[in-house]
Amino acid sequence: MGESTVHSGVRRPAAASRAAHRRGTAGQHPAGERHRCHDHHNVVRDHWIDTARQATTYRTGRLLLAGEAAHVYASVGGQGLNVGIVDAANLGWKLAAVACGWVGEDILDAYTTERHPVAARLLQNTRAQIALMRPDPQTRALWEMFSDLMDLDDAHRCVADMLAGMDVRYDLGHDHRLVGTLCLDMKLTLERPGPSVVTAVIRSVDLLCEGRGLLFDLVNRAEACDAATGWTGRVNTVTARTGRVDIDALLIRPGGCVAWALPAGQGGLDAITRVRALGTWFGQPA
Repeated sequence: MGESTVHSGVRRPAAASRAAHRRGTAGQHPAGERHRCHDHHNVVRDHWIDTARQATTYRTGRLLLAGEAAHVYASVGGQGLNVGIVDAANLGWKLAAVACGWVGEDILDAYTTERHPVAARLLQNTRAQIALMRPDPQTRALWEMFSDLMDLDDAHRCVADMLAGMDVRYDLGHDHRLVGTLCLDMKLTLERPGPSVVTAVIRSVDLLCEGRGLLFDLVNRAEACDAATGWTGRVNTVTARTGRVDIDALLIRPGGCVAWALPAGQGGLDAITRVRALGTWFGQPA
């Protein structure tokens, strides 16, 4: 089939693959639902249809929907599975916070607010992918044009981030570009994490395993960690060094979403915004 180049987990169509599509051999594709039907000449024909659909809301009282109970997509790229997993990660810690009495049930409404638009966009892009698989000449011409556009780095990165879910951003009422995004995994160097250990290198994702929020102090500013004192037991504070130079501190929700960010070099700690974020997602201080 020839070689393909890969960027952000998305494979670019190789020249041979594009040529195969032009010859009509790419019309059959294992996506969507396959239906066999007979026309009046008793000739069997294969049809691929998009079964994408989505619930209008993910919560009605004590009933909550996640994964394929909330949305169904054609199986292109396994995107529906990935979205379902993030649904669970987004909802699970909110349920735990309500069960523990940290916050009220209103926080569960944020689940629909945040995840419904993500699934709606996925519904749109899977339908577009199914449309590009039709074997008629017009769609084939559109596929070839789209394939050429994917040779442009900016277009390829845009589609790659969309398919990988890395372009998700929830509206959390803060204009910092990181707030509302899913935090990228960072390599952290901890200073003296134990009596006999000078430094230790870990990944930030490993720290989320406890199911608590994380307040990262990335420039050794004591007041950054002190800011979460009232939320001990709900938010872990971590002082560490990382390769990032654009931020001094981050508040991460248990699902991996950035709830607050302190830009590098900012004199104050933006106390009002920080306390609002802590109170919204982790309740009132003890």
